[in-house]
Amino acid sequence: MPNVRIGVLASGSGTILEALLRRDLPVVVVAADRSCGALDIARRAGIAAELVERTDFSSSFDRVAYTHDVVDVLHRHDVDLVAIAGFGTILSKPFVDAFAGRAVNTHPALLPSFKGWHAVRDALEFGVKVTGPTVHLVTEDVDSGPILAQEAVPVLDDDTEASLHERIKEVERRLYPDVIELLVKAQA
Repeated sequence: MPNVRIGVLASGSGTILEALLRRDLPVVVVAADRSCGALDIARRAGIAAELVERTDFSSSFDRVAYTHDVVDVLHRHDVDLVAIAGFGTILSKPFVDAFAGRAVNTHPALLPSFKGWHAVRDALEFGVKVTGPTVHLVTEDVDSGPILAQEAVPVLDDDTEASLHERIKEVERRLYPDVIELLVKAQA
């Protein structure tokens, strides 16, 4: 694998991180905005695990200062490529400036439809027959960056938000590492 250093931003159980690690992708740090399973997975794998805890959820939250804290962690580990894997805090312009064209996110809907945090629920409520994950570059506009890959997942008549989301995640855990691997090879 080429000498590209990946930083992963996560907030959850770490299933996407596990999928990246199964591919032997060169993850050097996992940063999280809250204590979560992804940090435990990183530690068990011998990867730096950094908590950049978000403690303020008020309207006065200083998103720019918090973003600088995250960027500082990534720079400290000489990260070349950032894989966002369910990170729960939207970062601001300093992140995009630092990693323009080198930050990738995955989203559980076929963008540009159903942007935002409740994409699976929104797709079900709208009554779509097909949805699926999108892998895209990060820009200042949330869920609006150039699309790198998408894959359709049928919506079944008896789907709940949880069942549909799990089927999307199954595809995402294959598609996202595919894209990251191609980007790593392209940067070599």
